[in-house]
Amino acid sequence: MQNPAAPAWTPDHFFAGARACIPVAISVAAYGVVWGVLAKQAGLSLLEVVLMSGLVFAGSAQFVALDLWTATPSTLPIGPIILATLIVNLRYLLLTATMRPLVRPGTEQRSAAAMWLLSDENWAMTVGEMAKGRGSIAFLVGGGVTVWCAWMVATVFGRLIGSAIDDPTKYGLDFAFTATFLALLLGMWKGKADLLPWLVAALVAIISARLIPGSWYIPAGGIAGSLAGAIAERRRGYAH
Repeated sequence: MQNPAAPAWTPDHFFAGARACIPVAISVAAYGVVWGVLAKQAGLSLLEVVLMSGLVFAGSAQFVALDLWTATPSTLPIGPIILATLIVNLRYLLLTATMRPLVRPGTEQRSAAAMWLLSDENWAMTVGEMAKGRGSIAFLVGGGVTVWCAWMVATVFGRLIGSAIDDPTKYGLDFAFTATFLALLLGMWKGKADLLPWLVAALVAIISARLIPGSWYIPAGGIAGSLAGAIAERRRGYAH
C-alpha cells in the first residue's frame, strides 16, 4: 500500500543516503576486490567483469556464478548460472517488500525502478532510518549509488590486479564479506525480540545448506526468519 505521508524525493535525502553508506561501501569495496581477483582466475575478461558487476550488482550471486563459470563459451552453463542467481537473489523479494511504506502515490514506477539499486547494505541503512521515523526512497537510491560505485571500481580493480594477488585469503580480504554483514546485523539489533527470528533464520539456513544442494539455504533462512518474526510480532500484539 502506498503511503501519502512518505517523504518526497529530495536531493537532501539522496545525499544523506549516499553519505550514510560510505562506511559500508568501503567494506563492499574490500570484497569486491576479492571477486575481481577470482573473476580473473576464472577467466572473465575485463568487459565481462564490467557488465556483470554493472548489470547484476549482486555480490553473493556473482560469487556463486564464478563457481559455475568456465573459460570456454561453448561449455558455459548458462541455465545453471541463471538459476543459481535467481535462487540467491530471491531474498530481494522480501527486502523490496519492506520498502512499500516509503512509496508515495504517483511514484510507483519510479520507486519500482529504484529497487534495482537496492542491495543488502543500503537496504539495512534505510531500514535503520525507518526505525527512527525517517527514511525515503531517495535515501535508498543515494546509498545504492554509493555502494554501486564502490562495487564497480573494486571489482574492476581486482580484475586488473588479479595476476598480482594469487591468494586473497593471505591478506584477509576473504573475511570482508562476512564482516560487512555482521556489522549490518549488529546495527539492526533492536533488543531481545530480534533474537528469535535471527536464530530461526540461522538454524534453517545451516540445516538447508547441509541437506539441499546449491544456494537454497539463503532464501530458506530469510523466509523462515521473516515468518518467525511475523508470528512473534503478532503474538506480542495479541498479548497487548
